[in-house]
Amino acid sequence: MHELRIAEDLSRIVIETAVKGNLSRVTKVNVTFGEMVQIVPEIFEFAFREAVRDSVASDALLGIEMIRVALKCRECGNEFSLNETLFSCGRCGSYDIEIVNGKELYVKSIEGE
Repeated sequence: MHELRIAEDLSRIVIETAVKGNLSRVTKVNVTFGEMVQIVPEIFEFAFREAVRDSVASDALLGIEMIRVALKCRECGNEFSLNETLFSCGRCGSYDIEIVNGKELYVKSIEGE
């Protein structure tokens, strides 16, 4: 359950940002995850709530954006979405592909007053 570790790291970032920005309260935190990070949003939200309990972010809304996996074939240039668990090009069959999107893990914004 890596959601807990990521939530703990996120809570540190949020609290440090609040201190640096002289925020008395964090009202919203927006995070972005690629599908390959394999976050379960409900579990992450629960872990985040626990991580920020009794802090300036305890009542913050949490916005979670999920980015779909996008792949590109290095042989023929075909761009495609992940099809089940098969990492091969649907056009030429090559396994020489790169991940264009889907590995993201970042804080998009922190709002407060």
